[in-house]
Amino acid sequence: MPHLLLRCVIAALLAFAAHAAWAVDFGGARQPLVIGDTLMLESRVLAETRRINVYAPPGYAESATARLPVLVMPDGGMAEDFLHVAGLLQVGFANGTVRPFLLVGIENTQRRRDLTGPTTQESDRKIAPLVGGSAAFRAFIRDELLPAIATRYRVTSERVLMGESLAGLFVVETWALEPELFSTYIAFDPSLWWNAAGLTAQAQAALQLRKGAAPRLFMATSSEPGIVAPAQGFVDMLKRELAPGVAWTYLPMPQETHATIYHPAALLALRQLFKPAP
Repeated sequence: MPHLLLRCVIAALLAFAAHAAWAVDFGGARQPLVIGDTLMLESRVLAETRRINVYAPPGYAESATARLPVLVMPDGGMAEDFLHVAGLLQVGFANGTVRPFLLVGIENTQRRRDLTGPTTQESDRKIAPLVGGSAAFRAFIRDELLPAIATRYRVTSERVLMGESLAGLFVVETWALEPELFSTYIAFDPSLWWNAAGLTAQAQAALQLRKGAAPRLFMATSSEPGIVAPAQGFVDMLKRELAPGVAWTYLPMPQETHATIYHPAALLALRQLFKPAP
């Protein structure tokens, strides 16, 4: 009987609490929670409209002179990786561990088309109706997105590209094939297995032409075997081909999986690469 009575009392208290919660008067209609801007960019290169999400640190809008570097991220939709990266930046700005950036997220339409280069592998072509569109997506970023951001926001010439998985593949491909587009490249679990790991040979040829010159690269991998093996082959190539003095980091994170690596790796990369000056 005591246990029955106790259960009855707990049930009554929970029912009262639920009723009380529903009875709270919030004093007006719900208002949208706004953390940044959303822009609709008509792309001639891609022949479609792209949704762009932008987050600026506190105080930027109120300043008439502040200029910020730009961090561009594929997979930048509100239901993708934009919110958690914006949160990392906001906390980093607030606690003084990361320099302020303007975060520019590109929401996906056909992700596997945009983030992959050409492939000769039939198995690769099966992942989506269209693949191999990375050159067009890069042209969209270079010729349309970055100029549009520069006309709407006060930015510096410093640019960063960051992504994970297929977006990480796109980051590394851009680093190898069009290195002048960004100042820093950050890739987590890049899908370097694409096209039978063909990007490694492409990057090697490009580095040899440039005598090993390259912008800064940060790459981290999880415990995923299909990711780690081709990434290690890429790293071995970098050790042979990069010129002395080129800044690059390879960080194995075997405690993480492909599903968990983005957030902790991004925290480490942002803190390491963009620590405020003392």
